[in-house]
Amino acid sequence: MFGSRRSPKRGPWAPTNPEARYSSSVALVVVDLQNDFADPAGSLSVKGGAEIVPLVNVEIERAIAAGAAVLYTQDWHPASTPHFAKDGGTWPVHCVQETWGAELHPGLAVRGPVVRKGSNGEDGYSGFSMRDADGFPRPTALDQTIARGGATRLVICGLATDYCVKATALDGIRLGYETAVLLDAIRPVDLQPGDGLAAIDEMAGAGIALVGECSVTS
Repeated sequence: MFGSRRSPKRGPWAPTNPEARYSSSVALVVVDLQNDFADPAGSLSVKGGAEIVPLVNVEIERAIAAGAAVLYTQDWHPASTPHFAKDGGTWPVHCVQETWGAELHPGLAVRGPVVRKGSNGEDGYSGFSMRDADGFPRPTALDQTIARGGATRLVICGLATDYCVKATALDGIRLGYETAVLLDAIRPVDLQPGDGLAAIDEMAGAGIALVGECSVTS
C-alpha cells in the first residue's frame, strides 16, 4: 500500500521561512492533538503537550492564509482494542470514542477535515495506515483526502514525536510526499529516555526535513 505514486522533486525540501512555508501544494497535518495526550489530566498526557497548541494555531493560520490544506488526525478507539494494555497491548486506555479524552484540545483551531483512526479496533500509530485484527495494513482516509486537494508536500506537527508524528511522517515519505516536521510544535512520550531524540534521528535519516529548534532534551 505504500508504493510511491508521486515523484518528489530532487533535493531536500526545508521550509524554514515561516512566511513562505505554505502554498496550495502543501498540506499541514496536525497529529492527534487531543485531550488525553495534550491535557495534563489526560490518561496518556505528554509532557509539554498543551504548550504546543498556540504554536500549532499560528501554523494553521499561516497555512489557511496561503491557500494550503489543513487536516487533523484523531485517535478514536473503542473501549476495548489490542492497542490497550488491558487487552494485551502497550498503552493505558485513551482516546475512547465519544469521551472527553478523545476530543481535540479545546484551544486548537479546527479549520479542516478530521481523519479518525483506530475506530474499529485497529492498531497502529500513523495517520495514514492501521493494522486490522489479523495484522493486515489498512489505509485511513488521510492520503485520499490530501490527494483530492492536490498537495504534494506535507508539514507535520502534533503529538507525539516518537509515535504518531514519526509514523505519519515516515508514511508520508513512503507515499511520495515531500515531508517536513516542525520541531518546536511536537513533543515526545519518551517511554524510554531518549526515544524522542531517536525518533528525530530516524526521521532525518529517512529524508524528512526537520524545521525549527528541537525541544527534546533527554
